[in-house]
Amino acid sequence: MSNHQKRLSVPNSWPVERKTATFTVKAGAGPHGESGVPLLIVLRDVLGYADNRKEARYALNEDNVLINGKAISDEERPVGMFDILAFTEREEYYRVFPGEGGRLALTAIDPDAAESKLGKIVTKTHVSGGDVQLGLHDGETLVVEDDQTYDAGDSIVVDNEDGEVVAHFEYEEGALVTAVDGAHAGEVGEVEEIQVTPGSAQNNVLVSQDEGEGFETVEEYVVVIDENFTGDDE
Repeated sequence: MSNHQKRLSVPNSWPVERKTATFTVKAGAGPHGESGVPLLIVLRDVLGYADNRKEARYALNEDNVLINGKAISDEERPVGMFDILAFTEREEYYRVFPGEGGRLALTAIDPDAAESKLGKIVTKTHVSGGDVQLGLHDGETLVVEDDQTYDAGDSIVVDNEDGEVVAHFEYEEGALVTAVDGAHAGEVGEVEEIQVTPGSAQNNVLVSQDEGEGFETVEEYVVVIDENFTGDDE
C-alpha cells in the first residue's frame, strides 16, 4: 500500500498547499478517522521543524514530541481537533484548534493547559458493571461511573496522565461553543437556540456573538468549550 496521498484529494482540514506538488504523506491508522492530519505535515508544513521525512523521524526518535502526553515515534500518526502537542526540548505547547475554512491550526498554550485535552462526547453507552462508556470525537473511549450528568453533545476535559475527567461542559443554550467544520469553522459564540429537527435530519444551532452577526450551523459541527480554550496565554 502506498505511503502517499494526492494533495488535490486531501480533506479540507489538512493544512497543505494543494498545487505545489502532486503527493503528500498519507495518514496512518489512528484517531480522528479521515480528518486526521499526519504528524509529518504538522512538523514540516505547519511548524517548519523538519524539511523532510528523515528529519522528522530523527526528531521523533528523541522522544521530545508528545501528543496528549504520550511520546510519538510515528510520523504518520494522525493529529486532529483538540489534540495537545508538546515539544519538550523547545518548551513549546500547542492545542489543535479549528482555523479559517475548517483547516486545523495550532494555538499556543501554557504548560499547565497542556496537561489535559478536550473531548466532545458523541456516544454514551452502558457497559457491564453498571458503568458508562463515553465515545469521544477522536475515537477514544472512556469508562466512567454511572452518572446521568454526561450526555452526547457535552464536552469533557481529560487529564493526559491518568485519564480522569477534570471538567465537564454541558451542551445547552447559553454554552460557549466553537464551530469545527462548515462555513463558520473557527468561529466562537454562545448557543442562542437549539432547533430540534423532526426525523433523522441534523438539529440546527443558532449561535450569537458579542462581536459579529452570529451564525447558524448543524449540531454536529459545534463543540462546547470554555474561554480557556480560545487563548490560554491571553
